[in-house]
Amino acid sequence: MHDDRHIVEQRLDRVLAERLRPAQHRDATPCDIAVWHVPGEPVDVTEALRADYTPTSTGQPWGPAWGTSWFRITATVPEHWDGRTAEVLIDLGFDDDRPGFQCEGLAHTPDGTPIKGLHPRNTHLPLGRNSAGKTRTFYVEAAANPIILGPHGFQPTDLGERPTEPGPPLYVLRRADLALLDEEVHELVHDTDVLNQLMRELPTDSPRRHQILRALERMLDRLDLHHISATAPAARAELADVLATPAHPSAHTLSAVGHAHIDSAWLWPLRETVRKVARTVANVTTLMATHPDFHFAMSQAQQLAWLKQHHPQLYDRVRTFVHTGQFVPVGGMWVESDTNMPGGEALARQLIHGKRFYLDEFGIDTQEVWLPDSFGYSAALPQLIAASGSRWFLTQKISWNQTNRFPHHTFWWEGIDGTRIFTHFPPADTYNAEITGAELAHAQRNFAEHGHATRSLLPFGHGDGGGGPTRDMLARAARTANLEGSPRVSLDTPAEFFTAAEADHTGPAVWSGELYLEFHRGTYTSQAKTKQGNRRSEHLLREAELWCATATIATGRDYPHDDLDRLWKQVLLHQFHDILPGSSIAWVHREAQQTYQRVAAELDTITTQAQQALAGPPAHPITFNAAPHTRHGVPALGAATGEHTTPPTPTRHPDGTTTLDNGLLRVTIDQHGLLTSVYDHAAEREALAAPGNLLQLHPDHPNAWDAWDLDNFYRHQVHDLTDVEEITTDEHTVHIRRSFGDSTLTQHISLPAHTRRVDITTDIDWHETEKILKAAFPLDIHADRSAAETQFGHVMRPTHTNTSWDAAKFEICAHRYLHVGEPGYGHALLNDSTYGHDVTRDTRPDGTTTTVRLSLLRAPRFPDPHTDHGHHRLRYALLAGADISDAVREGYQLNLPERTTLGSRTVAPLITVDNDAVIVEAVKLADDRSGDLVVRLYESRGGRAHTRLTISFPATAVTRTDLLERPLAEPEAPTDALDIRLRPFEIRTLRFTRTT
Repeated sequence: MHDDRHIVEQRLDRVLAERLRPAQHRDATPCDIAVWHVPGEPVDVTEALRADYTPTSTGQPWGPAWGTSWFRITATVPEHWDGRTAEVLIDLGFDDDRPGFQCEGLAHTPDGTPIKGLHPRNTHLPLGRNSAGKTRTFYVEAAANPIILGPHGFQPTDLGERPTEPGPPLYVLRRADLALLDEEVHELVHDTDVLNQLMRELPTDSPRRHQILRALERMLDRLDLHHISATAPAARAELADVLATPAHPSAHTLSAVGHAHIDSAWLWPLRETVRKVARTVANVTTLMATHPDFHFAMSQAQQLAWLKQHHPQLYDRVRTFVHTGQFVPVGGMWVESDTNMPGGEALARQLIHGKRFYLDEFGIDTQEVWLPDSFGYSAALPQLIAASGSRWFLTQKISWNQTNRFPHHTFWWEGIDGTRIFTHFPPADTYNAEITGAELAHAQRNFAEHGHATRSLLPFGHGDGGGGPTRDMLARAARTANLEGSPRVSLDTPAEFFTAAEADHTGPAVWSGELYLEFHRGTYTSQAKTKQGNRRSEHLLREAELWCATATIATGRDYPHDDLDRLWKQVLLHQFHDILPGSSIAWVHREAQQTYQRVAAELDTITTQAQQALAGPPAHPITFNAAPHTRHGVPALGAATGEHTTPPTPTRHPDGTTTLDNGLLRVTIDQHGLLTSVYDHAAEREALAAPGNLLQLHPDHPNAWDAWDLDNFYRHQVHDLTDVEEITTDEHTVHIRRSFGDSTLTQHISLPAHTRRVDITTDIDWHETEKILKAAFPLDIHADRSAAETQFGHVMRPTHTNTSWDAAKFEICAHRYLHVGEPGYGHALLNDSTYGHDVTRDTRPDGTTTTVRLSLLRAPRFPDPHTDHGHHRLRYALLAGADISDAVREGYQLNLPERTTLGSRTVAPLITVDNDAVIVEAVKLADDRSGDLVVRLYESRGGRAHTRLTISFPATAVTRTDLLERPLAEPEAPTDALDIRLRPFEIRTLRFTRTT
């Protein structure tokens, strides 16, 4: 036979696009339209219903950037439409693509009840079959969200700033019509669409492909393009046999889970996400009413809390469908947080607050952690997942790797302590699937475990900007449930998938350590003020809980449960994976800075009041030490009269150098302001292999994703900042002033007494664009790996580039310290708010140089063209002659400065441990307000630890619990000293029942 395949396919494409799809609706007539333009920020529906509306029509512009307009749309359904499906079709001015990234709408009834959302792929409002002769009115809240990431890519735009006054309209109302849905044509479109997509994924020599092709050709021949409605049934009949042919027994099974990944902030502000959640939930609950087999998984407890607060009617609908099993809360976290940068306790609280919300609101103990889009996953996470009472983990983002293809889709993920979590990574390589033939075929071809397992998960629904599944997606799911040539599609819940996958795959591979994303490495540095606010807030929360718990037990003072709960949730929200990483629009980050300032002020007040209650009447200075180690004579977690220490005074020399010497280190600063020597007296060795604290400026032009990415070629060009304007000294500090480009900075270098720590504070007025600033320390150390602090421990990474996996980790994340060393001797770089680092190793004639660099500031142009411009104060330190224990201790002390208040009494710690390897991470009162004390501690060095834990208050029992403070073992009677043995990096939560 002659090969006319391309001719048939071209014919099909044109008929489908130009004739069939438009024929799904007919007899369209314009609706009556009126509009009210909101003068400012969005308003509640009750206010919108009371507003004065002005008649308008299609073709009229509306919506300055971030503005809101309410459209009142009225339609009268003709009597002769009785028994047929009527719909109102609305086009707010949509771009055909990018649902969730442009204007959107939420339709309400005249009593204010939300109906469903509107976006380019979901433009109808249902009237049903029994609306004939009725007049229906809708109020559509239309959001004029600008397109930030447009068709031309990552172009700088000021549209991401919060507007101070209205700008020009961005959109034109194109359509508001009443129309009939021709259901037979509608079904024919889906029949044709599914078969067409499937056909094009099959090999050209596949018999099945040609069977489908000829069936589609016969369908086209039966279809009269001038009388589509009348001939649609006959055309559908030509496709019935090929649609009814079942899938091969060996076909892959896809558990399709409805989803709408909604970024809690990104190219829109937090307040807009509140509305995105409402639109999405309105959509999916409307679908549930007509599709009882449809399940929708919604993560992020914060978003449901917003819904409860702002849209109680929608929240009631959620409750209804949770009880039917169709609306499935998942994820177990407060938000889909970044997992690289949150501190240990913060990451634990993400799980605690998220899971507790689902338990309190719905009685559901979520079993999966659902993080499809975060930018890499901490190796501490498996233990935290297990400690929260969860079993499973899902991600997708690792498919974005630039260099190495991740080798597994279903596997055991092993954390730094050895805990393993059953993990799945959907092979469709998307968390916004639409159940297309291309997606299904790719998932089946891509699945890494063929021969060992037979199923994977497919999250489907419009996401990022929300929207969720549509009726078209469900139509495709129904047709691909059992279709030859396609994987089987089953509408399941996440729990149904994971339960089946565990039974299906009895010998999964093990991946040990972090799930490092070989992409988006710049997120460890972008938006420094956001990162600084997060780090400071985490430590302020630790202090507030510690001193409030101590004050309650010691003085009977009320514990501020509500305030601390609220403040924790504000901090957790801002750990969302496009806020803390610095990849949101300017509006988000400016707002975050204001939030962090309010959080800090409130926590300072709470802590000060608790300390004053503890210290008693003012008499002499009392020093409070919230760090987990004794310092300056003040016990860990207690307060006393501290020992006075005097740092050394700088000495200026005739050759232009300056030295600082505290008896432990001698530090030399040359005439260029660089550290040329850090000499360890006890070890009799030099720390530096070349001048240290060298500031280096690189051009920073990633191939894409400006705020996100740091591409390796940035290293090809570097400018060392060695020019000095002035070097001065005062009693304890050396001050170095420099200028470069459009920026100026002053560094303050000091050497505290009784420590091998060189402190460096950098005040910088930063006004560079597309640059990255690094601080380099070339260390005279032969280190084959680095130890970077992560949550409740550290992660080891190679300093060499033996493999492509090693080479890809050219930028890494560390918390308070990064340590490199030889057996018996090493150094650490400490910081108070910097996360990005790089470590390289070079050979010189007399040894090996291991260079550690901190990434201080970036200046990407998208999505915030003014990223990080302005003043910053950054603190970091070189800790010489340090082991891991030293790095842990000094890292806490740098981030938890002592507080001094006037008082008359010392404060005994509630908890003491006698092993420095054991870190007390949290001391707080129990969340159930019982008055019990909860203590969380962990082993910090990566070895086994034995400690004796002593309490200073009366208690009747001690119970080992999970993160949610639920018992894991029977209570025990406490003794004077509790004997505790911990595995490497083990986290332990203990609950002490107090004597009342």
